[in-house]
Amino acid sequence: MAPFKNLFTTSINISRTLSFPLPRSRTHHLAIALLLLSLFFFTSTSLTNQLPSFLTASSLASSILFAANYISPFSSITSSRTCLVSDSTDNCTLSSVTAMERTRMNPRKEEEIDDVIAGLSSCDIFNGNWVLDDSDPIYQPGSCPFLDDAFNCFNNGRPDVDYLRYRWKPHGCHIPRFDGRQMLRMLKGKRMVFVGDSLNRNMWQSLVCALRESVENKSRIFEIEGRRELRTRGFYSFNFVDHNCSIDFVKSPFLVQEWRSSDRRGNRRERLRLDMIQTPSFNYHDADIIIFNTGHWWTHQKTYKGKNYFQEGRKVYNRLEVNEAYKKALWTWAKWVDSNINRSHTRVFFGGYSASHFRKGKWDSGGHCHEERQPVTNDTQLKPYPLMMKILESVISEMKTPVFYLNITRMTGYRKDGHPSVYRKPNAHQRTPGIIQDCSHWCLPGVPDSWNELFYATYLLSHHDLSSNH
Repeated sequence: MAPFKNLFTTSINISRTLSFPLPRSRTHHLAIALLLLSLFFFTSTSLTNQLPSFLTASSLASSILFAANYISPFSSITSSRTCLVSDSTDNCTLSSVTAMERTRMNPRKEEEIDDVIAGLSSCDIFNGNWVLDDSDPIYQPGSCPFLDDAFNCFNNGRPDVDYLRYRWKPHGCHIPRFDGRQMLRMLKGKRMVFVGDSLNRNMWQSLVCALRESVENKSRIFEIEGRRELRTRGFYSFNFVDHNCSIDFVKSPFLVQEWRSSDRRGNRRERLRLDMIQTPSFNYHDADIIIFNTGHWWTHQKTYKGKNYFQEGRKVYNRLEVNEAYKKALWTWAKWVDSNINRSHTRVFFGGYSASHFRKGKWDSGGHCHEERQPVTNDTQLKPYPLMMKILESVISEMKTPVFYLNITRMTGYRKDGHPSVYRKPNAHQRTPGIIQDCSHWCLPGVPDSWNELFYATYLLSHHDLSSNH
């Protein structure tokens, strides 16, 4: 109990000595949050067994003090870091929400959002379940020309639409429906970049299509860099001219650098440099919002086996466990973020691991999901929370840069019905059960639209947070 008492005392002192003024109600809320944070770290056993010993009372209190004093005096935007404890069955996360300028709205709209914010501010939006919802999707199936064929299940002939009838509902609060016009107002003059693998591209295309739906003159949306640039340089970009904002995607499946070379005999060799961030063709470190992810490529055979593949400096590991390699790579990413990103300008997010649902085999050995038509309804059927995500949480907790963790793992675990399966290509003769199926990515419209609704809710919360302090 001694460490707990020390942390509790430190938390109370922090709430009294903040370097910026808070209204009494705000200070009261902060003190409660710090107390809950204390209780969490000293009562949770499932996660602490996986985390390193750095989570001591003193180091945690230091991190809280940094978070409490985090203010970004740039332009007309002021930000504060608000820490929320997200608790689910077998994992806990420390998430940060960034406060930014609030866009002017009409009084009725503002009042509606205020009501929603009141519930969101004390709610774990990633802990909930899927409920039937007969309202229309954010954008209609087959309506968005920006989708990859691999995600366009409707155009590829998927006959059922029940997978579009579910909406994510957090326990204890309500998330607002995605409002593309409001989102574009908040993104005006900004650059938003998704960096990661094809699951992040899934979310990126979902957001681009959702925003497109709200634009009256769709000819004012320009594809700056297209599919050819994605194949050759790993970059894809759309510009919403009337709002002077761009939504970009940078391909970086590991976040660290993958090398390809040939030896003297002409044999091709591949190495993953765990100590080098992947060098992008286009700089993105100065973007206003960056959403990173990495995960699925770490489960591929060559990565998972880890034989003569991972490299640090001149050392090539004969054998390295993939979780250890993943941790090294994340620390390389974290140090790069802390050294290269201006925390007073750029908001950083990290997308969690998106669940796959291959049955009776892997993607290349007969695994399938084409018969799935409903989400998982029994929590006991969910897979255990991935160790990789616990590693991610431990790395984020030691970073100087505030990072908001989009913990989508559990919510995607339910949705075995939402994958392209045999509808990943437009050709009918390729939609037989014997072909390779896609049970990792998601149909669009579909599950990633809910990820963007959660991102939208976070953005609304951050705007409201600043407004309430003025």
